[in-house]
Amino acid sequence: ALAPLRAWGFPGLEQRLAAAPTLVSSVLPSRPYAAAAKTAKKGSQKAKQDETKKKVIRRRQLMSKPVDDVYLTWYYERPSYELEEAVGMLKKFQELDFTYPKQFVYINVFLDMALQKKKKVDPFASTVLLPYRFTDETNKVLVFTENEQEAEIARENGAAVVGGVELVKWILEDEVQADFYVAVPEIMPKIIPLRNKLKRKYPSTKRKSLGHDIPKMVEFFRDSLEYAVQDENIIKTRIARLDMPTEQIIANLKTVIRDICTFKP
Repeated sequence: ALAPLRAWGFPGLEQRLAAAPTLVSSVLPSRPYAAAAKTAKKGSQKAKQDETKKKVIRRRQLMSKPVDDVYLTWYYERPSYELEEAVGMLKKFQELDFTYPKQFVYINVFLDMALQKKKKVDPFASTVLLPYRFTDETNKVLVFTENEQEAEIARENGAAVVGGVELVKWILEDEVQADFYVAVPEIMPKIIPLRNKLKRKYPSTKRKSLGHDIPKMVEFFRDSLEYAVQDENIIKTRIARLDMPTEQIIANLKTVIRDICTFKP
């Protein structure tokens, strides 16, 4: 028979183990201690985040003006010019580049559409009559009226399409289209089905496309410029031709800016 297992141990091992202190406990720590450790860990993470926020991102200080014609643009402040100087530069570049002298002049207007409480100004569109025409193109205007005398006046003043309720079906089926739609108040109840189709081009007094002065409405929309907010905060539109006098280009620009400012909240 084999000797007991303890006979294979070292002499006096049992006494040594009995005298040694307990290193491992089978009793789990109470919950409050674990929660305290977890809270301390969260606190250290928050402290690290706060320190990261406090760190200031150091950027290279921009220089004011380059010394030659070849330079890295992000090292220098972006130049800005007065209107007269900017238009003069465009005209000068046109001569140097041999580009078409009657090309259009465009503007990009960047808007601050933010409001309080995380709200934004809704994108809008508008129509403005510029003091100086810069294109021979005219807009196609449709006039809603069932009065024969008013219809004749509309045609004489350059309306492309004139008609009554019969136009509703053709417009819904895309057989008749126009750049702008104007109407007299009496016919409005009959063209209600077009509200969703025409959307912002639906005749209204706010857009100056509803009224009795047909010649004035037709003339305004035939020669006017339409612009709209794109990409939530940008207006891109043409305002003139490069071969126009500088004062005329600036006058058209200021007219558009004044109209945009009417939409301030």
